[in-house]
Amino acid sequence: MNIKAITAVMLASAAAVQMQAQSEVPAVGDSYDAAALSTEDLNGTARYVGMGGAMDALGADISTIGTNPAGIGLFRKGQVSTSFGFVNLQDAASFANANKTNVSFDQIGVVLSTRTGVSSFLNFGFNYHKSRNFNQILTAAAKLNGSSQSLQTTLKDMNGLLNKNSLAYSQLDDIYLGNLLLQEDPDTHEKYVVGYGGDMYDFNRATSGYIGNYDINISGNIKNRLYLGLTIGISDVHYKDYSEYYETLQPNQDHIDGVLISDQHNISGTGFNIKAGAIFRPIEESPFRIGLSVATPTFYKLTTENYTTIGSNVDKSAASEDFRFNTPWKFGISLGHTIGNQIALGAVYEYADYGSCDMRTIDDAYYDYYDGYHENSSSEFYMNQLTKKNLKGVSTIKLGGEFRPDKSFAIRLGYNHVTPMFNKGAVRDQTIDSPGVYYASTTDYTNWGATDRITAGVGFTFDKFRFDLAYQYSQRNGDFYPFMSYYSADYIDADNVRQTEVNECSPVSVSDKRHQVLCTLSYSF
Repeated sequence: MNIKAITAVMLASAAAVQMQAQSEVPAVGDSYDAAALSTEDLNGTARYVGMGGAMDALGADISTIGTNPAGIGLFRKGQVSTSFGFVNLQDAASFANANKTNVSFDQIGVVLSTRTGVSSFLNFGFNYHKSRNFNQILTAAAKLNGSSQSLQTTLKDMNGLLNKNSLAYSQLDDIYLGNLLLQEDPDTHEKYVVGYGGDMYDFNRATSGYIGNYDINISGNIKNRLYLGLTIGISDVHYKDYSEYYETLQPNQDHIDGVLISDQHNISGTGFNIKAGAIFRPIEESPFRIGLSVATPTFYKLTTENYTTIGSNVDKSAASEDFRFNTPWKFGISLGHTIGNQIALGAVYEYADYGSCDMRTIDDAYYDYYDGYHENSSSEFYMNQLTKKNLKGVSTIKLGGEFRPDKSFAIRLGYNHVTPMFNKGAVRDQTIDSPGVYYASTTDYTNWGATDRITAGVGFTFDKFRFDLAYQYSQRNGDFYPFMSYYSADYIDADNVRQTEVNECSPVSVSDKRHQVLCTLSYSF
């Protein structure tokens, strides 16, 4: 970067106050935040993971507390268990302080079982498990052929979207205008916006954090044929990502070689949901059973924080705001069957419409002397409309089996297929009039495809103790875009010719492949 660019960067701190002063606008996330916060990994006890999570109708595993609460009703003894292991990111390149392999504490819980009749039980359960592990390293690089991230800001200006009263004016637009694109004619002192074409880009992001779920359950059975359960869940979000986006620019009159944008993005907060489930045996003489489950949206209150720099170590924008977010409803149907004491087979189908995710702005908040804190929120119309276009209904199929050649030893296999969440043509639109754009300090997005998981495991029983070990391999592929393709409105140039400025961006194929090894130690009482 030349002297002119460095000088512009040094002026950034003076403009930082301007961005912070605008933070009275209600915050909200976008479609890609919704995708990250709504989805779950396959995680829990090693037995549950080893069978691919296909235990909703089989029950008697504490991990079903969060999928089909009636599964806790099949316990006949109390049990305490804890799970831990590690996750390895295959093919990930080193970046920042991120590690390819991370140790993970995944689950701890207890079930209390009380007999209430000859064949009836009333059970209570509590379980913590990590439903989402955000650890990921994503890298991408490609030619730009004249397009650029900063050119998007230029074209938004040409299309009249950079009015300071417009929510299509983003933090990143402000960074570029304050440090690179907004220039002044030395003779007339009139300010104008320039555009720089990009030659190529290099992108790196390290994501970390998790969503922890705390579930409280009550469940039981009626005549050992109908099992009912209810779970109240609390979710705790800890999401962090750090990214660096470097563009090499095409030769230009200002002799600027390239631009580096560094961004730290955090999301934290809590939410709650309610899950209900039932399992029944349609034939009294048969162990075959059918499970049904439903989960309300998780109602989140979240805080988003951005710390963004251009060049080296100069804060250009920093903002922290609260918003609300509701995940979609989730429905499940499951089948389970056992053959003697040796074989257990399970199948689960789940469905959730992620296009119905609800981003909400906090309109006002106040304290009442008598009733305490009050808050009103409303759906963010334009961002939710974009989410409906970007995201769709997702089907999850889980299959699993367990074979016990001996009562003290078990072998397990499982498989998952999760259909794609993103519609074809999904885009992180930086031009809609929404707080989700206003608080944007990055422009990249990835449209992930289907997820496939293969699992295997073994279990050992020693009197009242059990040790389970599971392995999981998961893979998904996606298309990465450093910014959306965008075009200016038609205009007449100096030669009286109608022109359209084009800022097109082609995707780069990326993948997320990971290996997990999980151990569970449990004790029955």
